[in-house]
Amino acid sequence: MDCIFCKIRDKEIPSSLIHEDDLCIVFKDINPKARVHLLIVPKKHIPTIADIEDGDEKIIGHLIKTAKELGVSQKLSGYRLQFNVGKDGGQDVFHVHLHMMAN
Repeated sequence: MDCIFCKIRDKEIPSSLIHEDDLCIVFKDINPKARVHLLIVPKKHIPTIADIEDGDEKIIGHLIKTAKELGVSQKLSGYRLQFNVGKDGGQDVFHVHLHMMAN
């Protein structure tokens, strides 16, 4: 598999890791669209939201909960959360990831 996020997960490619737990990793986007632009990425390789399977709702919910906890730890007064789904939805890397952005 030639997935950049899997390589970051496996520490084959360096990243500015912010958080890691059993289900996800969080790192800074290399092309930020806001002052704070983090990517919250499940450790399980799921190409798009359209590909989630039964049981994956725990992972997706965990990404959102992780964003909430990062909002508190990063002392953000507000932020945006965004999933891009598929090429026509603006997805560039086909491994589910949640963008967390704040100005």
